[in-house]
Amino acid sequence: MTIKLSKEAKQKSIESIKRYFEAEMGEEIGDLKASLLLNFCLQEICPSVYNQAIIDAKSYINDWVNDLDGTCYEPEFGYWKK
Repeated sequence: MTIKLSKEAKQKSIESIKRYFEAEMGEEIGDLKASLLLNFCLQEICPSVYNQAIIDAKSYINDWVNDLDGTCYEPEFGYWKK
């Protein structure tokens, strides 16, 4: 699965990369270099982050589902025990 960004998110990411290079490395880079770096990150690094996010979400959902009995259980036929 290829990680894709919206046009707006891609443009903001490119601007952020350019700003990072200027602030942290004292170097100005253009849109092309920033775009190439972004594409590299999306292909090489982001799948690891995405996969971990899926694992975390799955774990959270499994914990929540496993706890349904404890949080949503209602005793049955309790009227006459009052």
